Amino acid sequence: MRRHFTATGFVVQGDHTLLHWHKRLQQWMPPGGHIEPDEDPVQAVLREIREETGVAAEVIPSVPTLPFPYPNQLQPPYTILLEDSPEPSEPHQHIDLIYFCRLVDGATDDRPSGDFHWVDEEALRSKQPLDLAACGVAVPIAEDVRLLAIQAIETTRRASGSRL
Repeated sequence: MRRHFTATGFVVQGDHTLLHWHKRLQQWMPPGGHIEPDEDPVQAVLREIREETGVAAEVIPSVPTLPFPYPNQLQPPYTILLEDSPEPSEPHQHIDLIYFCRLVDGATDDRPSGDFHWVDEEALRSKQPLDLAACGVAVPIAEDVRLLAIQAIETTRRASGSRL
């Protein structure tokens, strides 16, 4: 089976994370997509976040960098998921590198409302479904997305050294 590398970023601001309605997959997802040729995974996740949401983000370091100038060090993902792609025309899997990110200092979310939602930790923990703006229907968040979103918020809180 063919496999494609993808990068996904849970963008956190305070006790919220940004999710959007993925029309083809019919579920709530964080921004992400395929890693392009000659692109490293960190470049890919930040590009995907910018393209899909319009916001500038940075990866939250998950491990310290070692004190040497070369070779360059890339932050590793929080986890890696192996997912079946739902494309019937080309069956394949995604090797999805999951990053936790935060808005770049001074960046704000000026994305229009609609299929993008800043979801708070309480709603994630209570398994509250999100309203789909186009049709007024509430749709649950997939369990993997929900749990990773909570972990992203907790990780960001720890990285900031204080309770957000």
